Amino acid sequence: MKILLWIVVGLSAILLLVTLIGWLLPKDHLVTRCQRYRQRPEAIWAAITDIETLPKWREGLKSVKRLPDKNGLPAWVESTSAGDIALETTESEASRKMVTRIADPKLPFGGTWTYEIMETDHGTVLRITENGYVTNPLFRFLSQFVFGHAATIETYLKSLAEKFGQEVRIEG
Repeated sequence: MKILLWIVVGLSAILLLVTLIGWLLPKDHLVTRCQRYRQRPEAIWAAITDIETLPKWREGLKSVKRLPDKNGLPAWVESTSAGDIALETTESEASRKMVTRIADPKLPFGGTWTYEIMETDHGTVLRITENGYVTNPLFRFLSQFVFGHAATIETYLKSLAEKFGQEVRIEG
């Protein structure tokens, strides 16, 4: 019985320490990643803006439900293993730039993704910048030290490279 008590006390102490460290970490973060593609900017744009086909190539995305447009721009809900996330486009400049944001203020995280598409001599560079925040201190600790703030962007860029049959070379 004493061993069980010590285990519970030890786990509680670790949880308390992790939460305390999470409180001390900054709520906001900014992270950018890029991937080069042998595609024209229009092909990249078509892939990232065709909301209904995202689940066919994006790792971890189970389904997408289109919502009515907001301010004339697309809105949708993505279903992942972590749950449903409502998103909306806040800025759109065809084949050049798109900004999306998490549209559910009840989530313990949020922010925007800015997609910048730049044509090069050999194709296109897609740069995604996440300007995010994590309100829950435990999740903030995990995001910083376990998952990494760039993990979702890296998975997205990797999935897009695989969609086009290309090598994955994500740049920071």
